Amino acid sequence: MHSPYEVAADDRALLLGGDDDDQHLEGNAMRIGFIGLGIMGRPMALNLLRGGHQLTVWARRPESMQPLLDAGASGAASPAALAEQAELVISMVADAPDVEQVMLGENGVASGGQSGLVAVDMSTIRPSAARSIAGRLLAGGIDFLDAPVSGGEVGAVAGTLSIMAGGSTAAFETAQPAFACIGRNIVHVGDSGAGQVAKAANQIVTGVGVLTVAEALNFAARSGVDPARVREALLGGFASSRILENHGQRMLDRNFKPGFKSWMHQKDMNIVMQSAHELGLCLPLAAATAQMFNAMVGSGLGEEDSIAILKLLERLSGGEG
Repeated sequence: MHSPYEVAADDRALLLGGDDDDQHLEGNAMRIGFIGLGIMGRPMALNLLRGGHQLTVWARRPESMQPLLDAGASGAASPAALAEQAELVISMVADAPDVEQVMLGENGVASGGQSGLVAVDMSTIRPSAARSIAGRLLAGGIDFLDAPVSGGEVGAVAGTLSIMAGGSTAAFETAQPAFACIGRNIVHVGDSGAGQVAKAANQIVTGVGVLTVAEALNFAARSGVDPARVREALLGGFASSRILENHGQRMLDRNFKPGFKSWMHQKDMNIVMQSAHELGLCLPLAAATAQMFNAMVGSGLGEEDSIAILKLLERLSGGEG
């Protein structure tokens, strides 16, 4: 049985769309640099290798690079060195300061990349930060896309992530051969920052949705009714959703193994609220959800999946959680 980051030959053909798509990808193979090899970045980078691209990787921790080196990637000593030979550089790191450091800091992409390079950040950061980074890179001749993703570790491994891109049409078209290996639903949302706006909207819907499903199941259980039967009934009506179907079942199974950790959703909801403050917007449901994720991290649930918000509700309701 292969590991979560390995794809069998038959699965690879399916993932890449069969022989015709494999030939297409080989014809569009690129020299790509990839920065950030965590829970999402590592499988994304592996899918680029499987797509036939020439890949160079860099990570803060050398041991994070080893699975990619074993799979055929080259290693770089710094983001600058990685960018020197690349046509496209992708970063997948934690937050805006990390993106700024690898793109614009000492030995960053900007100090090694040639004019005409396209840099793509697939992390989740503030839209205003993405616009600032784009402007500073463009001053050095590097085009920038903010292209955050949705789909979690499962989507990263399968190559089925949703990609929401902001930036120039030319940069988006340049990145297409790479995006085809990583995602399935790929949308050019608009100019710089638009991808991050779409991702913030995504996190509002998913964050509020996870909290809503957890509330409903906890309400059913505390009322003495089987929450599994309640979920089954709700799936047949307007309350049905992918969150109720997928995450609702995981809540019933008490499967809190992290695919998207609570501290990450806390960070993303903080981005939503910071952006709301910048715009003077009222986002009452997002604000309440952000506070719940703050409470999760404060109560020691930060490393568990975001659906462990059910545990927090159980504790607040007098249960064990």
